[in-house]
Amino acid sequence: MQQAVPYGNGREWPSEVDRTSSDATEFGESSKGVGEIKRAVEENPVVVVGRRGCCMVHVVRKLLLGQGVNPVVCEATASGAGLPAVFVGGRLVGGLDRLMAVHIAGELVPILKQAGALWL
Repeated sequence: MQQAVPYGNGREWPSEVDRTSSDATEFGESSKGVGEIKRAVEENPVVVVGRRGCCMVHVVRKLLLGQGVNPVVCEATASGAGLPAVFVGGRLVGGLDRLMAVHIAGELVPILKQAGALWL
């Protein structure tokens, strides 16, 4: 039987993970990190900000990939009550619950088209 390996409490990620080739960017709590997040939101049609390994970020990303959108994922080192945060077209949509509500209401695809994330 396999045992889960916890990656909390300051432990580093395994060395075989290549973070430089990932589409994820790590941001800290500094003002420079906030500026980089703002720049990413302004430059990309869909941005997801969340903590590394967060299951809700995974669900948000899978939902958006299922709609045909490849979001930019920004990894925040700080834990916050507002994470994950989804930005579409430079505007905050909200977290997972709000994104799911917009999707169920049938409003997600028009928002993604308006932001330029979908061309269909």
